[in-house]
Amino acid sequence: MNATQTGIFAGLILGLAASQGFLAFVITLAIGFVGLVVGRIVDGELDLSDMFGGRGRDR
Repeated sequence: MNATQTGIFAGLILGLAASQGFLAFVITLAIGFVGLVVGRIVDGELDLSDMFGGRGRDR
């Protein structure tokens, strides 16, 4: 699935959540963000040691 298809799919899900109410929209958006971060960590595109100042590898 490419980025365009993923974006369309995410937009449809967020639209469905928005039609159910604002709280459902916010919850869906937050869970989607958590999923994005976890996916980037699994793919190796995001290194948490850079975010938290981990210097463990440099020593």
